[in-house]
Amino acid sequence: MVDSLGESLDRALEKAFTRPAPKSAQAQMKYLVKQLKGTKAAAQALGISQRTVERYVTGKLKRPRRDLRGRLEREVKKRWQPQVRARARKKAASTDGLVVSTRARFGFEAAAGSTDDARIRDITQALPPQFADQLFSAREQGANEQQLRQIAADGLAQMYFRANNSRAHGLGVEFTDVERLDIEL
Repeated sequence: MVDSLGESLDRALEKAFTRPAPKSAQAQMKYLVKQLKGTKAAAQALGISQRTVERYVTGKLKRPRRDLRGRLEREVKKRWQPQVRARARKKAASTDGLVVSTRARFGFEAAAGSTDDARIRDITQALPPQFADQLFSAREQGANEQQLRQIAADGLAQMYFRANNSRAHGLGVEFTDVERLDIEL
C-alpha cells in the first residue's frame, strides 16, 4: 500500500526531530498520560480502558497488541517535539520548500493536437515554499488526500512540466495511480 501524501508530510517533519520518540510501550504510555494530563484522556485517545493505561504505566503490561501499538506510536509521534516540528514546517514554508519524489501516472489537459496520454513517470522535484505552505496548511485544516494531491500536482505542473512557467503555458496536470510518494524537507 502506498503512503498517503499526508503521511509523507508527517514523516518528513518527523525527520527533523532532535531526539528519538519513546520506544517502549511503558515510556510511550507515560509520555501520552503526561501530555494529555491524565490516564482517562489517554485511554479515550487510544480507545482502551483507563485501567489498561494504568497497567502499562506501572509496567504490569509490556507488549501491546498490534493495533494498539500502532495507535500508541501515532499518538505519541503526533505530540512529540511540537516546537521542532513547527520550526521545520515554518522553514519549509518560508525559505526552503520541499522535495517531492514520486512514481505515478501523469496525464495532461493541453491544447488540441498535443500528446496528452497519461503515462507512469518517476519524478523528483523541488517545490518552492509556497507549495510547502499550501500543503501544510491544507493538512492542518483537514484536507482529504485528493485535495493534497491536487496541490502537489499544481506544484509539479508549475516546476517540472512548465519549468517554473517558462514554457507550456496553460498545461494542466493530472496526478493519479501513485505507486511511490516521498517528501523531504
